[in-house]
Amino acid sequence: MAIQVTYRRTGRLSMRIVKNGDVHVSAPYGMPRSEVKRFILEHRDWIVKAQKKTNENQQRRAAFYSQLPLQTRAQADDALRRLRALIEPMVETHSKEMGVQPAVLTYKPMVSRWGVCNVRNRSICFSVYLLLLPQWCVEHVVVHELCHLLEPSHNARFHALMDKYFPRWKEARRETRKITT
Repeated sequence: MAIQVTYRRTGRLSMRIVKNGDVHVSAPYGMPRSEVKRFILEHRDWIVKAQKKTNENQQRRAAFYSQLPLQTRAQADDALRRLRALIEPMVETHSKEMGVQPAVLTYKPMVSRWGVCNVRNRSICFSVYLLLLPQWCVEHVVVHELCHLLEPSHNARFHALMDKYFPRWKEARRETRKITT
């Protein structure tokens, strides 16, 4: 376990566990190192529990994503074929309804995002791992990315568009998070 202490403009000590299990501590400028060490020692039980929980979450995520084998070219090609068959009809249907048209659709094995919309060149990239989600959750992602062609940020207008074009979006987002975390 590595502990990283960063001094910055803050009013109090804080601590978090990052994905690899390391401890990151933020301390106010000028705080004595001895006080920081005492804070870490006082919270060692919390650190152990938080690291255990982080490790369990990482293992659960790895198990989820490993359900879709992509090791061989044949597996990747099959996944891409199935994903296109799933996504492209949804894009076509919702594009017509919304009055938008992406310039290009791409697919990658992304684990940090389900989809990415580049508003400037009107391209949308979808994660191959969408194949692991229920179809209605995939549709939520499709509508979400298409809405970005109408509204780039996640502001009130964006949420109003989501309410209009996919009213169950909040439920789909909750379901997706439940499945993947």
